[in-house]
Amino acid sequence: MLNTIRKMPSTEDLERAERLREIFAALHEANKRIPVIVEGRRDAAALKQLGLVGEIIVLHCGKGLYDFCEDIAERFSRVIILLDWDNKGEDLYRSLSRNLRGHGEEFSAFREILKILCQKDIRDIEGIPRLLQRLEGSEQPR
Repeated sequence: MLNTIRKMPSTEDLERAERLREIFAALHEANKRIPVIVEGRRDAAALKQLGLVGEIIVLHCGKGLYDFCEDIAERFSRVIILLDWDNKGEDLYRSLSRNLRGHGEEFSAFREILKILCQKDIRDIEGIPRLLQRLEGSEQPR
């Protein structure tokens, strides 16, 4: 039987984890009233794992970007756009923001803060739960 030694998280890691938890607490409250748009199903699953209970809309749902944005603009006055911060995610974010102007600017800070807190480790939403586990020292072996 292998004896695994779990590395104790640093103070910096614990502080980053706490800030991430604070962001997700605020996001949880906002998502009760306002839908969150993500790139894919795994991103939606990660947000649910992190406690979001409101509507989460998956961008890649078979519609073209223009039709997707038209549908969103008709159905919602405000949205939270929470796309990955890799190259593809950045391009999609710019396109969505441009097409949904006036619907999500007030919530852009969520994504920007997540980018800052996560960027040196991950570049996507789906990796946040595992990153949090690692920062808190509770990561499970794969």
